[in-house]
Amino acid sequence: MIKITFRDIEGNDKIVTSSIGETLMEVAVKNDIAEIEAECGGACSCATCHVYIDKDWLDKVPIASEMEEDMLDFAFDVKSNSRLSCQIKITKELDGLVVKTPESQF
Repeated sequence: MIKITFRDIEGNDKIVTSSIGETLMEVAVKNDIAEIEAECGGACSCATCHVYIDKDWLDKVPIASEMEEDMLDFAFDVKSNSRLSCQIKITKELDGLVVKTPESQF
């Protein structure tokens, strides 16, 4: 199992496990990460699964597609490390990944 840490705006960590092949959004929903709303269910047609990839992990996460970058325009408080969690597939290289959830999805 792959370990993922979700860190909220106050710095509280929730460490969860994931199977290879799941999306980060699926992992968040399955583990009741309240800040991840995932309204479109992973279709990359909203921005309610927005997260910040910890800077130490940016080079291990595949780059965003053009479609994902377009959808990030609708996210709240976008930063250089912003990603849509529905677009990140869990691989063995992501074991230990740390992501931060935004204050709001709107």
